[in-house]
Amino acid sequence: MTTVLHEERLGAVLQAVRDAGVESVADLGCGAGDLFLRLAQEPGIARLVGVDVSAEALARLRARLARILQIRADRCDLWQGSVLTPDARLARFDCVTLIEVIEHLSPADLPRMERAIFATIRPRVVIVTTPNAEFNPLLGVPAHRFRHPGHRFEWTRAQFRRWSERTALSGGYGVAFRDLAGCHPDLGGASQMAVFTRRRQSPSGS
Repeated sequence: MTTVLHEERLGAVLQAVRDAGVESVADLGCGAGDLFLRLAQEPGIARLVGVDVSAEALARLRARLARILQIRADRCDLWQGSVLTPDARLARFDCVTLIEVIEHLSPADLPRMERAIFATIRPRVVIVTTPNAEFNPLLGVPAHRFRHPGHRFEWTRAQFRRWSERTALSGGYGVAFRDLAGCHPDLGGASQMAVFTRRRQSPSGS
């Protein structure tokens, strides 16, 4: 994705975090930290953790974080781990972000990820973004290819909506959608976002 579209996506996610009014955020699949660094400079966030399977990516993020002098080290942390096997400490966080992460998972692993996020961690807010396959022709992506070689799938807006609504219903969440980054009147944006908000009670009443 171009820098302009990438920046627009990050800005929209950051605004969604602000709108949610959360004080603690776990950025899962944080990579080298493009969103994490922005969250780290938000005065309303008292606790922030970045989680990624790649030790190399975390090392790059740690170096980038060290260059931001106004960041308090006691409010930011980096953990190596997988979205499929969540650390029990993540259950203490208000918000989980999964920004351009789920498309790197095998479709067969999605139910495991859903249980990890929406049943085990169960934060008040979950923010998920993923590429919009309908936008690919505008990026010059051939119909027989994905946008990135690491992607295992790419969804249309209808597919993402179906998955999100089913996941929200089974987990006891409401969900709202937004097109992100370079929105086209017919094809939507380069990315798409779902913001899940936990209901007061789960469907079982627990």
